[in-house]
Amino acid sequence: MPELYLGAKLHYEIYGPDAGAPPRLPVLLLAPGGLRSRIGLWRHTHDGRARNWPDPTVELARARQVVAMDQRNAGQSFALVGPQDGWDSFAADQLGLLDALGIERFHVLGACIGSSFALRLAELAPQRVASAVLQQPIGWSPRNAPLRRENFQVWVDGAADRLAGVPPAHLQALEQNLFGGEDFVFSVSRDFVRSTRTPLLVLAGNDVHHPAQISRELAELAPHAELIEKWRGESRRSAYLAGVLEFLDRSEQPPRISA
Repeated sequence: MPELYLGAKLHYEIYGPDAGAPPRLPVLLLAPGGLRSRIGLWRHTHDGRARNWPDPTVELARARQVVAMDQRNAGQSFALVGPQDGWDSFAADQLGLLDALGIERFHVLGACIGSSFALRLAELAPQRVASAVLQQPIGWSPRNAPLRRENFQVWVDGAADRLAGVPPAHLQALEQNLFGGEDFVFSVSRDFVRSTRTPLLVLAGNDVHHPAQISRELAELAPHAELIEKWRGESRRSAYLAGVLEFLDRSEQPPRISA
């Protein structure tokens, strides 16, 4: 069980590629699950139900090296919580892990909150992020706004042992720093998405926590974005994998220069 100590204790796992696979950029996986984001949630829900999408730690790892991680204070990862913590704290963990592994340039696949993590990486380290796959991204809506506080408290309650001794004011500051802005995807602004040169593949959300409108708006705003509306389920398994892998391959190719 590989662990790295960077101020935070980070649990991570590395998969692939298969023997004989051509050299390609690795993929950083940022799991779904809100602040409980951990590797196992690629495979099953919080209550143990199988996911209705392929497991990227298996399927993507056939062709590429895949790095998966438990986020701070989820799964087997741990970090102190200070009043300054927010999206940049998670980004520092993620980039620090890749630095320690000697990975300079990479793709990122983020699901749920992982999409907001991925967009923050694209803003902070655009030269390193070759592309981002945003799978059912989170975002603010009038319907889910009342659920944000409830979801944060579920994480606090579930992490009570590791959060023991953290002042309530620090937790309140963390919640505010992450989700206090009632706008868009929380981690970046619309202006950033309009200006980013990072290629984005948006796999649309379709429920209250992952609003379809947020997915559509991301795809409409970003200058180099593609949107797939229907991608879940066994019948679309092959199309999902082909679409993601082809997108990653295209994103590594140098841009064509017209004569």
